[in-house]
Amino acid sequence: MYQPKAHEETRNPVMHDLIRAHPLATVVTRNGSGLAVNHIPFLIDPDCTANGVLRGHVARANPMWQDTGMESVCIFQGPEAYISPNWYPGKHPDGKVVPTWNYAVVHAHGHIRAVEDPAWLLQLLTDLTNTHERAQQHPWQVGDAPPDYIARMLDMIVGIEIPIRQLTGKWKISQNRPVPDRLGVAAGLELQIGGSAMADLVRSSLTEP
Repeated sequence: MYQPKAHEETRNPVMHDLIRAHPLATVVTRNGSGLAVNHIPFLIDPDCTANGVLRGHVARANPMWQDTGMESVCIFQGPEAYISPNWYPGKHPDGKVVPTWNYAVVHAHGHIRAVEDPAWLLQLLTDLTNTHERAQQHPWQVGDAPPDYIARMLDMIVGIEIPIRQLTGKWKISQNRPVPDRLGVAAGLELQIGGSAMADLVRSSLTEP
């Protein structure tokens, strides 16, 4: 990934937070047929290794789990937004500004390990469910389904565990613009549907050293 120094994010807790907030990864692997791309929601365990461990699952019919030991890249896309030059107060004197795109993204590199242990899988499904049902008024639980049905479902999936060898973050959040322009970008984003998350990131660049 092209990585200007100004956009580099190296703090693991910050990158882990993005993974938690945007857990659906685009997973790129290489096998005998070339590159394969899958989309998998992961949980991040920050404590097992220096960079953390990703855990998820795929359908048993998905050949990805057979690529045990293969290198993978998991791409977690955070907030992103088009940036209009109209939001820069500095555009008015000479008009020498152009549009751009802001985004925050994390790339997690590591080798795939397939897990078929039913107890491991059940714990994973329980953890995934509890995490993503938390906001529901009446959270669904794995135990709400009949045990024999859950057992059949477990037979149809395979766990994926990826100890993260390399964690790379890129926060392109208008750091190259002067403060008045960044304030203008944040104000403009607030007026766009879904723009508040990127507006918060742009404002955070004003307080970071």
